[in-house]
Amino acid sequence: MIFLEGGRVVDPATRVDGIRTVILDGGRIKEVREQAPSPGERASNEVVDCRGLLVLPGLVDLHVHLREPGEEGKETIATGTRAAAAGGVTTVVAMPNTKPVCDSASVARFVQARAREAGFARVLPAGAITRGSLGESLSDMAELKDAGCICVTDDGRPVMSAGVMRRALEYARDLGLPVMVHAEDLTLTGPGCMNEGSVATRLGLPGIPAAAEVAMVQRDLLLAEMTGAHLHVAHVSAAGTVRAIREARARGVRVTAEATPHHFTLTDEAVAGALASVPAFRQEDAPPVEPYDTHAKMSPPLRSESDRQAIVGALSDGIIDAIATDHAPHGPLEKDVEFERAANGVIGLETSLALTLALVRAGDLALPRAVERLSSGPARCFGLPYGTLATGAPADVVLVDPDRAWKVDPQRFHSRSRNSPFATWTLRGRVIRTYLEGRLVHRSEE
Repeated sequence: MIFLEGGRVVDPATRVDGIRTVILDGGRIKEVREQAPSPGERASNEVVDCRGLLVLPGLVDLHVHLREPGEEGKETIATGTRAAAAGGVTTVVAMPNTKPVCDSASVARFVQARAREAGFARVLPAGAITRGSLGESLSDMAELKDAGCICVTDDGRPVMSAGVMRRALEYARDLGLPVMVHAEDLTLTGPGCMNEGSVATRLGLPGIPAAAEVAMVQRDLLLAEMTGAHLHVAHVSAAGTVRAIREARARGVRVTAEATPHHFTLTDEAVAGALASVPAFRQEDAPPVEPYDTHAKMSPPLRSESDRQAIVGALSDGIIDAIATDHAPHGPLEKDVEFERAANGVIGLETSLALTLALVRAGDLALPRAVERLSSGPARCFGLPYGTLATGAPADVVLVDPDRAWKVDPQRFHSRSRNSPFATWTLRGRVIRTYLEGRLVHRSEE
């Protein structure tokens, strides 16, 4: 057995927040107790001194692009899950926009097999809503569920047809599968490459209005209300989306939602190289960058300060259930080009926890609520038995030094790609150890 002694245990699922000893027995949590190990227990078991550390449930990330199969030059399941372990993430939901798309049982089983071989994190595949994620004919969701898929999504592409989305929601409802949506009305997006507003005008770049997201969210909420299906809104970026979800919840619509660290930390000013709207960081912690930095380009785009504040508020009050990275690896061929031509997306597995803790230090989010948004909150979204230190739960545990400062150096990341918007930032909060089902899968070397 392993005794994790003397740390501050924060487990929102069991409402524990205090100095405790966590006991791991094989792959399960044996007990969380107030008493320290006895002399006899110390003599016959491994005891880890956790004084000054946070002891948290393994984090659950509902939105990760692992790129395998098909784009292993950007990321592999092994490198992506190694990055996850370094960030304290023990359960990953892998997006289906691989090559080939995960719209069949064979691809879903391949992803899970490769994850088991790597052994760094638990990988749960998401299946595609439509075949090839083309938005036309539905995938065989029953086959995907039998193969281990825990939700369906065409992430990266919206389902533009309301008729197709209605049928998808009805089919998924009968199978008990959540439908995760990338909400974007492409007729409003057009050639846009960043948020529509004064910054885009100043930079001379075509903009994407927040309405492109909000309109599709409103449509899908109406369809979810009509069908009784479970809708999950990915990477919320706009205040209007928060408002729509809040109103739908009040009507009893089955809707959950996630937000990314880049959307609750940055605004569209980052595209111009300015970081004045990052209140959780001092200027020396978050140095400015050159304008038109493609590491500030993602979909949905970084929005305004009022949108950022709405997301932070929604994380605090529970309208947004989960923090998810939307980890999207890209190489220099996709990023080191003109802003309008650059690929959307940034990596985030190794910075997510520290960026969330910045909200705690800024007073925007209580620590237990922050931990909940990273662990039991996302687990509840998809009905997963993870993200908790309850007796008998899988022994997924993260030890975190909340005060340790470290400079973000993407060259030292475990991910195969380097496209982080937080390069050279000084963050606080470092994962010291990560256990997956009682096995040590990450140990900080610093």
